[in-house]
Amino acid sequence: MLSSGQLVRVAGTSSGIDGIVFDTPSAAKVVVAMMDRTRGPVLRTVNAKELTIRDEDGPDDHTLRLLVRRTPRPVSGGAQGATVGRQGRSGFKSGTAHRATGR
Repeated sequence: MLSSGQLVRVAGTSSGIDGIVFDTPSAAKVVVAMMDRTRGPVLRTVNAKELTIRDEDGPDDHTLRLLVRRTPRPVSGGAQGATVGRQGRSGFKSGTAHRATGR
């Protein structure tokens, strides 16, 4: 199993592209920080079968580590912004009632 911050090589070209694991959302998908020739350092989701572990640092690893450090970690589990398994704060079990205007 790959862990965050691990050095990898992404298959796809003849020599492969060096990258750093950012996140593993599932056993089959891995988000990798890698260098794009036109856009610079980017995060890409790749298949875990396309990755091989590498031991030595590459020329772009310092820049990729900076990208990983400044990118916020993804929110896991459920839809973003939704409360899972909770209903607000304790003591307030129902919503506010309609306020009559006195008519």
